[in-house]
Amino acid sequence: MPNIIDLFAGAGGLSLGAARAGFNVSAAVEIDTHAMESHRTNFPHTVHIQRDIMTLNGQELLRLAGIHQEELTGIIGGPPCQGFSSIGHGNVNDLRNRLFIKFFELIEELQPTFFLAENVPGIMNSKYDDIRNEAFRHVRNYNMLEPICVKANEYGAPTTRMRYFFVGYLLDGQIEPITANDIIGMQVCNNERTNVRKALEGLPGDIRYRKKNSSGRKKLTQNYSNTEDQHEQSDFFYQRVTGMIPNNVGNQKYINAYRIRHIVNGFYPTKHTIDVRARYARLAFGQQDQVSKSTRLDPEGYCPTLRAGTGPEKGSYQAVRPIHYNYARVITPREAARLQGFPDWYKLPDTIWHGFRQIGNSVSPIVAERVLSAIYQKLIL
Repeated sequence: MPNIIDLFAGAGGLSLGAARAGFNVSAAVEIDTHAMESHRTNFPHTVHIQRDIMTLNGQELLRLAGIHQEELTGIIGGPPCQGFSSIGHGNVNDLRNRLFIKFFELIEELQPTFFLAENVPGIMNSKYDDIRNEAFRHVRNYNMLEPICVKANEYGAPTTRMRYFFVGYLLDGQIEPITANDIIGMQVCNNERTNVRKALEGLPGDIRYRKKNSSGRKKLTQNYSNTEDQHEQSDFFYQRVTGMIPNNVGNQKYINAYRIRHIVNGFYPTKHTIDVRARYARLAFGQQDQVSKSTRLDPEGYCPTLRAGTGPEKGSYQAVRPIHYNYARVITPREAARLQGFPDWYKLPDTIWHGFRQIGNSVSPIVAERVLSAIYQKLIL
């Protein structure tokens, strides 16, 4: 299997897509401890490097990854987008913007056969022209496609999340020419698109706490994914949220519990007051609550882009979460995972905040698989 390194790996959305496309995720680099733990849990055979990428050079990266330069086929990654996001401050001088340039510096040094970088639409704003141009100067010897705008729902994920992908490749005898149409051609047909209702089908909706246990902590009820009852989902989506487990990927203990007993984690309910529940219950589909700013999901539509909230350095604020279309509550992390395209067998963090933050920061594995499959098919193996 061709080897790739995932930079800014987060919880592993790009990594899972790459593994499903046919790549071996040799190493993953991530600075956040909790995101790294999620990736390590779900990719136990990947080398995990918890480092600030700005402190790494190419040769050290290879050494830590345990591979030689000629064994490296691709580098993928989603450099932090907060400095480019339209809902942020839009500060051109945000230090995090330098991480986008660093990604391309590593490409220049390591010369993989291909690269793929992902970021928010805001990065295409003209005020970031200098940043993009500085980054792309490092890959002048690559055949680089025009930035490709990818809308997740067009590739089979139940969300309108929109991102730009930056793809380049070398004509080094290991890959055939890639065009934007190769990637755009990976869009799914209409009957493979999945709306909110179909995406959440099979997950329990009535979420409660158990009584306190002997340690005084509240525990969740057993929650089951009723996979046998998921009749309305397209085969495309159903396969991806219930199976398609790549070799050497997944937490085996968790997968066994899922397969045998249909147990899935991530059902952490957010407590609402009676007044809040009453307010939520009155909302029409697609209507926003004026107090919390949460919007009630439309079961026949797509989920809006899920937000990550802020990190500890910015106060650890939780992002606004959508309201379930059938219940007067915001969605759980597991429901968010479904709406982002993560499978039920993928183990989520043990808290609401970390779960939503990692899902909100992630690339949809479904989108990643489709885009990276287009590249994999061009490799000369």
